[in-house]
Amino acid sequence: MNTKILRWSLIASFAGFLFGFDTVVISGADKTLQILWNSSDVFHGSVVMAMALWGTVIGAIFGGFPTNKIGRKKTLLIIGILFTISAAGSALSNDPFVFAFFRFLGGLGIGASTIAAPAYISEIAPAKDRGRLVGLYQFNIVFGILCAFLSNYLLSDIGPNAWRWMLGIQVFPSIIYTLMAFSIPESPRWLYSMLRIEEAKLIFDKIGSKEDVQSILEDLDNNSNSTPLNENIFMKKYRFQLILVFLIAAFNQLSGINAFLYYAPRIFEEAGLGAKTALLSSIGIGFINLIFTLIGVYLIDRLGRRKLMIFGSIGYIFSLSMVATSFYLNWTGLAVPGFLFLFIAAHAIGQGAVIWVFISEIFPNHLRASGQSFGSSVHWVLAAIIPSMVPILFTSFGVGNVFAFFAFMMVFQLLFVIFMMPETKGISLEEVSKGLINK
Repeated sequence: MNTKILRWSLIASFAGFLFGFDTVVISGADKTLQILWNSSDVFHGSVVMAMALWGTVIGAIFGGFPTNKIGRKKTLLIIGILFTISAAGSALSNDPFVFAFFRFLGGLGIGASTIAAPAYISEIAPAKDRGRLVGLYQFNIVFGILCAFLSNYLLSDIGPNAWRWMLGIQVFPSIIYTLMAFSIPESPRWLYSMLRIEEAKLIFDKIGSKEDVQSILEDLDNNSNSTPLNENIFMKKYRFQLILVFLIAAFNQLSGINAFLYYAPRIFEEAGLGAKTALLSSIGIGFINLIFTLIGVYLIDRLGRRKLMIFGSIGYIFSLSMVATSFYLNWTGLAVPGFLFLFIAAHAIGQGAVIWVFISEIFPNHLRASGQSFGSSVHWVLAAIIPSMVPILFTSFGVGNVFAFFAFMMVFQLLFVIFMMPETKGISLEEVSKGLINK
């Protein structure tokens, strides 16, 4: 594997670390903030806890515009700045509305990163290594999640302002990422789509890519009568890609993954664990997530996207069903943490490893950011709605029923993978998109 491509992919994928850290770090401050600001379950869930996710929705919906207009690199730089401001502002906030505003800015960074980073990496990666390289983004997400859980645990006993340190420590990796992003080149495929062909060729020469760049030129020629200005992802010819992106993004959140990550300590306490043990169990979740994400990234270009999704779906169905059963039958001890560890493993090796790779592969070059934006928007709208409803759903319907619903949804995901999802392993981006048009 070309070392320059690997280095640039690692730098771009580090946006995923900030994504993972920012998403989960709030779990350590969950109950403290609700008590501090005397918030109701509805206000706490939908404003204090979920405001970053609503920012993520906006970032996902509109992040395709800067990614397309000013390029992948500049968008990645803006993302780093947003994370830096968000971390500092959240830590210094003394009011729930000010806190929510700065968390919203971090959400914008998360949403935009799910578009710009996978698109950038997929466009510089050779076909044979694309899954693993784009998978680095997901690896960094779960590494960030693990670091957030670990950081929260280590900072939990430093005093009443521990939550400020939990949130503020993210300033340091955000600054490091922003500085590193200056050193990467622009995506050559984006330059081609902007007809800056000579600049793109220079970058391909610089990285020594063996990709057939002529196929990119041919793709541009074939679409010369349908430029990005008058073509969009909602046209009939792209309907199948749109359905694929919608379903994989929707099922990702209908597994309950974000609801669980946001409220892991609370769920463990509901299962009978003490507060400190619950927080420690959350670190275990982070380790399991990291290990099985590594396995998924290792296998994605060997077994393919579909097989990993099938393995993950079966693991989802079993583990979520057993979590629901544990709450129905009042099993105590390590039953619930054990099944939730299995749930995280199933997610990491399946949806976690595949989603951002798959979404970044199936649209043509000039619509990739728009397709990525659509998939990210579906993902994050549900990721905002579901966690914000968790406190109410747990109270109204019971924890067991909520997890039973998630298990039921994963049966439909398994059917989707078996009957609809195409394999994209080892196929160039141009060939993938051409094969799916008008299908």
